[in-house]
Amino acid sequence: MSSSADLYNIPSSPCQSPRPGQKKGRRTRERGKVFWYQKKGAKGIVGLICLVGLFFVFNGFMVFRLQADDEISGEKDVPVRNSSSISVSIKGESKTIGKGKRLRKGTYDRMLALAAHALAENKREPKDLWQELFVPASAWRPCADRRNWNPSEGNNGYILVTANGGINQQRVAVCNAVVIARLLNSTLVIPRFMYSSVWRDVSQFSDIYQEEHFINYLTPDIPIVKELPKELQSLDLEAIGSVVTDVDIGKESKPSFYLKNILPVLLKNRVVHFVGFGNRLAFDPIPFQLQTLRCRCNFHALQFAPKIQETENNLQEKLGHAVKASRYLALHLRFEIDMVAHSLCEYGGGEEERKELEAYREIHFPALTLLKKTTKLPSPAMLREEGLCPLTPEEAVLMLAALGFVTKEKLLSATELKPFMNFSSQLAALDYIACTASDAFAMTDSGSQLSSLVSGFRIYYGGGKMPTIRPNKRRLADIFRKNNTIEWKIFEQRVRKAVRQTKHVLQRPKARSVYRYPRCKECMCLTE
Repeated sequence: MSSSADLYNIPSSPCQSPRPGQKKGRRTRERGKVFWYQKKGAKGIVGLICLVGLFFVFNGFMVFRLQADDEISGEKDVPVRNSSSISVSIKGESKTIGKGKRLRKGTYDRMLALAAHALAENKREPKDLWQELFVPASAWRPCADRRNWNPSEGNNGYILVTANGGINQQRVAVCNAVVIARLLNSTLVIPRFMYSSVWRDVSQFSDIYQEEHFINYLTPDIPIVKELPKELQSLDLEAIGSVVTDVDIGKESKPSFYLKNILPVLLKNRVVHFVGFGNRLAFDPIPFQLQTLRCRCNFHALQFAPKIQETENNLQEKLGHAVKASRYLALHLRFEIDMVAHSLCEYGGGEEERKELEAYREIHFPALTLLKKTTKLPSPAMLREEGLCPLTPEEAVLMLAALGFVTKEKLLSATELKPFMNFSSQLAALDYIACTASDAFAMTDSGSQLSSLVSGFRIYYGGGKMPTIRPNKRRLADIFRKNNTIEWKIFEQRVRKAVRQTKHVLQRPKARSVYRYPRCKECMCLTE
């Protein structure tokens, strides 16, 4: 899945601010065809640009990202500032779709115009919107680096993993594989990453992470080698039954499954190859030390490769020298056709939208298509009412505007990004870095793996000083339904209230991801 992190700057005196460093979403244009949501998003954003001139260039950029290959979008950003003379020129248009149905284009034109006027006034905003609950949050400190066991001998055999998905899914697979290697008293072979026709990136582990650090740091936990012993390299793993795919393992399977079903294969054949391995290990129940190992892998063992780290240092240096009156927020705008289709929500595109998304689902999500045909599922309207639909680019803009968004900045030039342009996973690593380094982080789709990993990193290392904005989409959906009548002041108040209501410092709920919620005794220590 693709991700997009956009960084926005908000002066901390009049308002608070957001940050820079990001990546573009997946290509959403096929030859000779423009998808419904490209038309809708592009035209809605054109209206937005008219609203505030250069100030809203950033929203046009959001939609451009939907049409581009997976890459960090920083090189296209243009710094923009508040202006006291902002002209508003938006025309509501309609379009006939299907059998006489009319689709309103620019659903949020009215609200975007109100946002432009409000932002031009450059009002001061409550500081607490950009802060964590410091006292309870700072009571938690990282301690997944502690060990209370002897190194595993790893003499039951070898574990191979070829992880699928994007860099964030692969990161989770790697750490889960580390835990399985310890559980089965086996030796882990440096993981490989599956080539995807979606990501089109040939990057392997050493292209993204520091291989030697990974091996050495985890040596007290499990033995790790770079390749299988020569006597095992010639084995036909599929023929001997040593290839295990995601079809063979239930999602979030318990450790007992691996002990019962995988260990016998490992002992017999000396090697097991997991292919895919997406979310195939449960978070509960799991032994304390194995859960700690999971966090140790994610937060300590996986460090980016020198090329990426050099750019990371450059990025952080620029952020450190940013105007002291400003702070930054990184936005993860998740709105690509795969997640739009999978959400089963509707976005105002009428019959054209429904046909295109259904066609996409039939190709990419056949199980979901079958489920739709055989099961009565919640209606798109109900899904939206329950807050289960991701925010659109326009909705994300309005949310940021209600929080006091002012400008969008770029930190990395096209020259600085050039070495990464053909490697979407490496660009995604920069995306991750920008999101973890920003003063604040906001997500528009809480279900994405990037949002999960970034928010977890910010909890683990933040010490109560790295807030994450997790919008309550159920409340926002109720607010957005009134977009034709609600006044900006009321809209602003309700959005801010919805954000404040998500500010909690809680321990990890049972069975939830330690990568996303590391506040638990296995990963962090609670000081008195």
